[in-house]
Amino acid sequence: ETTEMTNREEAEIQISELDLLSSMFPYEEEFIVTDQLAVAELKHYVENESAEMPSSKVQLILNVKPEVSNASMMEFSMVCALPFKYPTVLPEITVRSSVLSRSQQIHLNADLKTYLMQNCSGEPCILSAREWVKDHAAAYVDKELSSSSVTTSNAMQSEDITFTRLWIYSHHIYNKQKRKNIIDWAKELSLSGFCMPGKPGVVCVEGLQSSCEEFWSRVRRLTWKRILIRHREDVSLEGGGHAEIQKQRKFSTLEEKCFDAHGARGNHMDLGQLYQFLEEKGCADIFQMYFGVEGH
Repeated sequence: ETTEMTNREEAEIQISELDLLSSMFPYEEEFIVTDQLAVAELKHYVENESAEMPSSKVQLILNVKPEVSNASMMEFSMVCALPFKYPTVLPEITVRSSVLSRSQQIHLNADLKTYLMQNCSGEPCILSAREWVKDHAAAYVDKELSSSSVTTSNAMQSEDITFTRLWIYSHHIYNKQKRKNIIDWAKELSLSGFCMPGKPGVVCVEGLQSSCEEFWSRVRRLTWKRILIRHREDVSLEGGGHAEIQKQRKFSTLEEKCFDAHGARGNHMDLGQLYQFLEEKGCADIFQMYFGVEGH
């Protein structure tokens, strides 16, 4: 008599945990499922005997502000992926924050994983992980591993550089000033990519991770009906110099791309043209993340 959970039971637990998170954290700035398609597949799998296993893991982001008196500016972002066998196996969680150095981030994530392994095996644990981050993450900002402080100056020179590409989705982008900001800020931060105004609005920026994050923090402060990062790609470049960064780019500059559906009202964009454009740049798989359908 095995007590092991079936895949369907695991899927049901994942869905009920997502529902719980949505009801506890109704605002996108606190909790967002970054891959709605995966959730739809998961629900379909639970509801239909004949459905096959979902093809992609559910991915979500929880943003946590710790309750520490001096931490008003701190925000930690928990990027989570739920393996199909979760909660039998642990979730994949990476905690990120602009206030953490690289070694602090590695240290924090290792400790979180240890905590989950010791306390949460077989149970849904996204909320426990969030509580742990809320209670403990701020302490890592001051915790420099004592041995590393001596070698910091040498380490800084060979610090790996991360190249990042952000795929941003907005309900719509019409406003001329916003469009100008997007282009000006990308130039200022040496980011390439494109901006597709209209409805929906799509922005892609690529370049140094810190520059992408600065770009996002400026853009999200503008007023939007709805804006979010749909997908994020991070590539670690060994000691990455300028040439390495250039090699990673899929776009040469940042330009505005208008794919007008001819004669359509309200600046609706021709998504077929967007798909062709992404395909030429080797990014066709992104189309599905945005719109949940195969392109062409």
